[in-house]
Amino acid sequence: MSIRRFVAIFPALICFTVLLAQDKPASVASITEFPVTLKQNVAAGKTPVGTKIEAKLAVATLVNGRVIPRDAIFSGEVVESSAKSATDPSRLAIRMDSMRWKNGSSAINVYLTSWYYPVRMGVGQDLMFGPPDGPVSKTWNGAGTYPAPGSLASHPFPGQQQDKSPDITTPDCTASCISDHRSAMKDIASSTNASGQITISSTRFNIKLDRVTTYVLASGDLKPIK
Repeated sequence: MSIRRFVAIFPALICFTVLLAQDKPASVASITEFPVTLKQNVAAGKTPVGTKIEAKLAVATLVNGRVIPRDAIFSGEVVESSAKSATDPSRLAIRMDSMRWKNGSSAINVYLTSWYYPVRMGVGQDLMFGPPDGPVSKTWNGAGTYPAPGSLASHPFPGQQQDKSPDITTPDCTASCISDHRSAMKDIASSTNASGQITISSTRFNIKLDRVTTYVLASGDLKPIK
């Protein structure tokens, strides 16, 4: 090929390369999320900042090609906690910075989000172990057990439960007993600051988290599942 012909073709090659680069989709950082149950109750405004928190992984989760086994323990602390006032919402932020399991451990940086996994109910199951699979019931708001008709043995949604509510033991929940899709907690908003801290808030009530609900920890703000 002559030099003159190559010079004529070279700009076209550059243009084609640019078009290929434009057609290639931009990479999007993935958000890691974990379904967990807390090992202690938490109440915004009552559980002080700095309180150490632990949670247990409800379902084995794949992270960067490695499986984090079910029952892995997350450790962290409350980083924001304030009760609802006449002018300000109830606010709560929990950061988890490490996780450990039988044969390993890892540093991590995830926060409590405004999402949870409803409990699945099969035909013949007692209603107190969860709402029906599918659309979430109006009386199922994201925390505690779902009461059987006429039963008083249940935890209402965080912020509405009694301060001295009795401890309730529920069956060990596995992937088969929680919904396939997470749901947003009712009347709970979420915000993320410049450092990546996720804070949940409510203008309706003081946020209270229990030990029977499967909450979601995540490395970033989660979007609704379409």
